[in-house]
Amino acid sequence: MTLQLLWYIPNQAQPGHRGDAVTADHNSLETLTGQARALEEHGWGGALIGTGWGRPDTFTVATVLAARTTTFQPLIAVRPGYWQPAQFASAAATLDHLTGGRVLINIVSGKDDLAAYGDREGDQAHRYARTREFLRIVRKLWTEENVTYDGEHFTVTGSTVVPRTVVRGDRRHPRLYFGGASAAAERVAATEADVQLFWGEPLDDVAERIDRLKRLGEKLGREHPPLEFGLRVTTVVRDTTEQAWADAEAKVAQMASGGIARDPNRFTAVGQQRLLDLAARGDVLDDNLYTAPGKVGGGGAGTTWLVGSAEDVAKSLRKYQALGITHFVLSDTPYLPEIKRQGDLLLPLLRG
Repeated sequence: MTLQLLWYIPNQAQPGHRGDAVTADHNSLETLTGQARALEEHGWGGALIGTGWGRPDTFTVATVLAARTTTFQPLIAVRPGYWQPAQFASAAATLDHLTGGRVLINIVSGKDDLAAYGDREGDQAHRYARTREFLRIVRKLWTEENVTYDGEHFTVTGSTVVPRTVVRGDRRHPRLYFGGASAAAERVAATEADVQLFWGEPLDDVAERIDRLKRLGEKLGREHPPLEFGLRVTTVVRDTTEQAWADAEAKVAQMASGGIARDPNRFTAVGQQRLLDLAARGDVLDDNLYTAPGKVGGGGAGTTWLVGSAEDVAKSLRKYQALGITHFVLSDTPYLPEIKRQGDLLLPLLRG
């Protein structure tokens, strides 16, 4: 299966995300467009665009960047509750139509300032039941007409989305990516998602989760094409192994000294806690999975890093690929220089 090689655009109102360059124009149209065009020029398929209240609206950013590029695929992070499913299905179908089928979607159910936009947290069972309904309705609206759905959390009656999503080969609609490591999240992924995204865990742990999700899908009666798998991880790539580790350790020291802000949500999710617990097993796991960032404030994909030369990191990513990972979302800071460096040094080794 063809690899999907994506980057990350942080979409932050505040500069300096994870050690990025602090500039007044860090989220200007020109800066973001420059990143998206650099991704096209250096071999990337597109980028995950982060979401959260207090950040620029993700769908708006994705739309503008898609309009200013030709091949760039925005992986648009969205939250049930921020969007109603029919409104979202229509907006995404329109953008997919206008871009010739370049839209990708990442459904997020984690922590956010929900009350700020009139949503409610609910317990975990409520949150993932709602996410399941959201996924089901959106997929139906993209693939059927005159859709009626009467659920516990959402309803639509006689709903048809116009224009339709782009159908090309096996593609019937934008791929639906999903994360989460709790039992409730895995049940949603196993039955409703197209791609399950993992964070940077050791190979054996990822293999175990892939096997569990496949078995869970069979048990629960998955009705869609087989679930695909992706990895969202920080990759510290330098010309030599020694330089990569020197730079990684220096960045961790800077984080420990307070030079890089801590992630405020680093203890809030099952998947995040799994990453933080890895540090107890050692600072370096497998060949080059660096866990120390999590001990000093790294959160999300910044909790564990793959460190080394392009050859080192490509070898590690190939091992994940051998387990069944076909979607990679990579990043390091400063974002723009690393788009170019890793695009030129790392991606050819993954495609070779």
